[in-house]
Amino acid sequence: MTAPPERPPLPDRLSVDPRSPHHLPAAFEHDIGIRLNDQERRDVEEYCISEGWVKVAAGKALDRRGRPLLIKLKGKVEAFYR
Repeated sequence: MTAPPERPPLPDRLSVDPRSPHHLPAAFEHDIGIRLNDQERRDVEEYCISEGWVKVAAGKALDRRGRPLLIKLKGKVEAFYR
């Protein structure tokens, strides 16, 4: 049998936005899961494990460039591959 493709280690900080310096395209080739305070979240835009926060969209509000407004939620952050 063939071995599954090698997954890169998840960084301490990762962003979904391709314009961000914390965007890692190789990580998004696989399905990533995020847990905040032991509850899985599917709406995370950016996370930082060492600082203990995630950024999620604040409802349907958009900034002047058409991107969603983000709020920062703090707690215990875990990132994993599904």
